[in-house]
Parts: sequence; structure tokens; C-alpha cells
Amino acid sequence: MSETLDQLAAARLVPVVVLDDAAHARPLAGALAEGGLPVAEVTFRTAAAAAAIAQMAQDGRVLVGAGTVLTPAQVDEAVDAGARYVVSPGFSRAVVARCAERGVLALPGAVTATEVQAALEAGLSTVKFFPAETSGGAAAIKALSAPFGGVRFVPTGGIGPANLAEYLALPAVAAVGGSWMVPRDAIAAGRFDDVAAMVAEAVALTR
Repeated sequence: MSETLDQLAAARLVPVVVLDDAAHARPLAGALAEGGLPVAEVTFRTAAAAAAIAQMAQDGRVLVGAGTVLTPAQVDEAVDAGARYVVSPGFSRAVVARCAERGVLALPGAVTATEVQAALEAGLSTVKFFPAETSGGAAAIKALSAPFGGVRFVPTGGIGPANLAEYLALPAVAAVGGSWMVPRDAIAAGRFDDVAAMVAEAVALTR
């Protein structure tokens, strides 16, 4: 699990992907790898999610995780498909416990001191900060990192090229989640060359 977190932190960016058709999973994996960002969080917002995760996991070029995971059953579905990490919009002790049982990294959402403390009590040291911009943004993460010095955050929600730098500048931020470099309409239209170019542009912003 620590190795997975190290890989996410090394990438600095986590593309948050919504796939409507699992047939797009492997071409997307290729676009992410070509663009220099071999990481993906495939959200459980569509019926194609598990099959898409399986395709990307089998492809092998991308560290693939599952997002919008709300239940222990979804944890099982995601891990069985090959997900290496599990992201939730909020904190669920049952989901975190199932991730521990399955040996995968859990990144639950936490935006308040109470939620961060609950994550710490569950044995976690890294949380998703979601929705980032409407929950106080970089300033809120900076404030939380004072009392919770050992906690790292993966802010997601409302982050794009214009405000990416202010998040990445924070020592407490392990990585940033975003969807601007993997637009749903471009993927659905099969415009994977465009996606690869957008991914490369996003990676350049982290340097």
C-alpha cells in the first residue's frame, strides 16, 4: 500500500476518469502512458467501471484505482477487477476496513478536522480532500496540516491549470486529482491523440 501511495505521489497528478464504454479503457491507458502520466482513477459512476478497470489492469501500463467507491461490495468489485487503490468521496469506516482486508490503499474523503481525525483513528495517514475548491481550497489544507502534521492530502474537485500550482506548492499535498486532462467527451469520441496531448500539457504544469 505504501508503494502505491509513493507511485501516486511521484506522479503528482491523478487523472479522474469517467468511462462510459470499457472498450475505451486500453486506448486511454495508451494515451496516459504516452502523455507521461501512467495513473488513473476510474470512477464507479458508470456501469462500465469494473470492466474498464480490468482492461487497464491487464494492459499493465497504468497504475489503476477505483473512485467514487461507496460500499464494501464496490471495494470487492474494484479489487477483483485489478484496482490497486480505492478512493471515496467521504469517510466510511466499512469501506476503509474492507480495503485493509483486501490489502489495497484507501483514500477516503476528509475535509474537516473531525473527518481527518476519524481517518487517523482508522490507521490512515493520507486522505482525499474533496470537494477541494468549495471546501476552502489550498488555504483549508494549509490550515488542517498545522494540527495534523503527519497527514497528507490528495485534493480533488474544482482544480485545473489555473490553480494547480497553489495546491502542489503545499508540502502536505501528496498529489492532486483532476479530470481536465481526460475529458469525458473526448474519450467517448475516441480522440485519444487529443487526450495524450492534454495529459502531456498537464504533466508540464507540475514541473
